Amino acid sequence: MIQTPACFVPLMAPLTHADPLTFVFHRERLLLREADLGFPGAAALAAIGADLGRAHPVGLLDGRYCQVLWVDDERLPDDGHAYRGLRSLFGVLDDELLGLAGRASQIAEWARTHRYCGACATPTALAPGERCYRCPACGMAAYPRISPAMMVLIRKGDAVLLALHTASPSKRFSPLAGFLEAGESIEEAVRREVMEEVGLRVHNLEYFMSQSWPFPHSLMIAFTADYLDGEIRVDGHEIAEARWFGPGDEWPEPTSAVSISALLVDAHRPRGK
Repeated sequence: MIQTPACFVPLMAPLTHADPLTFVFHRERLLLREADLGFPGAAALAAIGADLGRAHPVGLLDGRYCQVLWVDDERLPDDGHAYRGLRSLFGVLDDELLGLAGRASQIAEWARTHRYCGACATPTALAPGERCYRCPACGMAAYPRISPAMMVLIRKGDAVLLALHTASPSKRFSPLAGFLEAGESIEEAVRREVMEEVGLRVHNLEYFMSQSWPFPHSLMIAFTADYLDGEIRVDGHEIAEARWFGPGDEWPEPTSAVSISALLVDAHRPRGK
């Protein structure tokens, strides 16, 4: 599963380091050496004219300082480098390093999109000691955006409900998921999304686990829940199909466990399925 390595220590203040690990993003794509998927060194950064004044601290990985910056264009240092979307690195880049890159990408996108105040358009300035841009004119504060989303696997006896989401890039059956609305608790969001998407009521919610999901800035919070009542009625907008999968059914093939969605399904998958 992609997640921050246990040996990582987050930092808010920049450090001086002779050989920092630098994540460079153009929008949501990461600059890498194609031969070994390594990160650009000082020469490569100089070749693209990277503005190190834009660099933000990420933290320490096994004692090595990590920083991130964003660039305005896709200029490459040479033919041996390329910009890669993080999804294209599933199963290619180490999961924990990919998790750290996901953290860095969210910092880079926050920095890129908050150079000016969203209320009065005044150039913002970094607030000391915290990950925050503050407007010197009106005081508006901008922290990195985090969008909480619920995920739930509904149980009915020895069967679970899986759905085919219309926007799914993989076109696989998976648990229900959706973003929280303003003013909602996670539990309220679970019950609302289940009713909206498949027309069921659930109870006995139980927390499973959470995961930062940097596409672009989600926090996935996964639950299990028990079926209470209702008949499956898909909304036809977000859900194309939903059905119960039990021990006698053919289950979706296991996927690489980069996300809690795969872990949640596999934790309830019958043996041999």
